Amino acid sequence: MIEALVTAGVTVASAGVVYVMAAARVVKQYERGVVFRLGKLRPSVRGPGTLIVPGVDRLRKVNMQIVTMPVPAQDGITRDNVTVRVDAVIYFKVIDPSDAVVQVEDYRFAVSQMAQTSLRSIIGKSDLDDLLSNREKLNQGLELMIDSPAMGWGVQIDRVEIKDVSLPEAMKRSMARQAEADRERRARVINADAELQASKKLAEAAGEMSKQPAALQLRLLQTVVAVAAEKNSTLVLPFPVELLRFLERAQQPAPVAQTGAAAQPEPGQQTVAPPAPGPAVEGAAVETVSKPDSVPESESVQVSEPEPESPAAPEAGPQAVREPGPGNSSADPTAGDAAGSEPDGVTRNAEGPPSVRPLPPAA
Repeated sequence: MIEALVTAGVTVASAGVVYVMAAARVVKQYERGVVFRLGKLRPSVRGPGTLIVPGVDRLRKVNMQIVTMPVPAQDGITRDNVTVRVDAVIYFKVIDPSDAVVQVEDYRFAVSQMAQTSLRSIIGKSDLDDLLSNREKLNQGLELMIDSPAMGWGVQIDRVEIKDVSLPEAMKRSMARQAEADRERRARVINADAELQASKKLAEAAGEMSKQPAALQLRLLQTVVAVAAEKNSTLVLPFPVELLRFLERAQQPAPVAQTGAAAQPEPGQQTVAPPAPGPAVEGAAVETVSKPDSVPESESVQVSEPEPESPAAPEAGPQAVREPGPGNSSADPTAGDAAGSEPDGVTRNAEGPPSVRPLPPAA
């Protein structure tokens, strides 16, 4: 009898141990269990240390951690007709294990497909500049597009980030040229501004140095000292521009001074040629007369002769006479009758043919 009771007790204990082992399920701390009894969802969500009815209940575990899922790269055309390739990453977690198991067959696959579709849609609605520079706004829009249907699946979208935007090679070269041109423009503007400021400062410095001429010489010596401190074999000294101008003025030919009888005649003045050698007429004189600038060149210069002492004819000999031109009405008529109409520079003797002597060149 006692042996039968002991045997029954051992049998019951063994059956209990087997039941507990069959009913016990291991649920980790970051997981939750959804129990289906005879195919019906149990309202309570099981945590760690869960026991179920073996053969009747089915337990499905759901991970409650934040899931990091990469979104495959998607090819799309932006609003400004640029072909790009964009990939992203999505962070989400399950907030309702029952909906994640019941409402959707595979919530991970559903979230992945929704992310790809939303990414294509956001590419088509955005410009290239927004994809490159205004990603925060695009991330928020993409998060809202994915989170709206995911709430019915018991999934919460925590964050969506666009990782990389791949551009065609031609577009990369165009953008590189644009950036280079913009930087060159800014560099030129900065350089021009610096030149303007430097010119103003130099003008102020020149004004100060003009008050004290020695300051320029001191500045020159400072420059020489700065250049000589570099152990150079060649020393360059600035040459004053004023000295060059002084040398240029010194090299120019000076005007010939007019002294005494050797002075050159001024413009508008004519000189009567000297007579040929021979016995001169007594009392005859040769006079240099200045012709005013207003008188035309065709008019001649009047030559004065002394009146004869007696009505007797003068002795034979050469006489130099300045003949008047045809346009001079004020010349002495007697001199015109005696000399004839020879041109300027012609000397006529009393006896014999006239002799021609060249006039000196005009100055």
